[in-house]
Amino acid sequence: MSYIKHMAYAVKSVDETLRRYQTLLGIGHDARVVVAEKSRIKVAIFNVGDVEYQLNESLDADGRFSQWIADRGTEGLHHICYAVEDIDAALESALEEGGTLKLCSVCNVFGSHPHPEGYVAFLEEETGGIELELMQVYTPEELEQYKSIRGI
Repeated sequence: MSYIKHMAYAVKSVDETLRRYQTLLGIGHDARVVVAEKSRIKVAIFNVGDVEYQLNESLDADGRFSQWIADRGTEGLHHICYAVEDIDAALESALEEGGTLKLCSVCNVFGSHPHPEGYVAFLEEETGGIELELMQVYTPEELEQYKSIRGI
């Protein structure tokens, strides 16, 4: 079972882009805007149907999303996160088919590792220029364990 967990967009201004989604499309009014200091981003999170949208703005000029925009000359779809049942099996299959692991720029890790919502791993942009994130979403027990270890 795989499904789209979220679609992450690189934007210059979360506030401006969110306002455009709200006025032009009538969506995102329930958005939650968060500043993630560890990741050095500002992100607006909202759902469109069953898919979570994330509008991501780097807090630093050389940040992950700022650099992505600079490299391409435009804002746009940065990555798609697919929820998978077993991240190790999904990674093994992707690598057997020629996929390449990409460094998690936040954690400085290749391959599966814990993140706030689940175990994640990133693959290079080998599917039409879009980075892929795989996530094995935590069970409620795993989420509590993650929070307790990090004092959340």
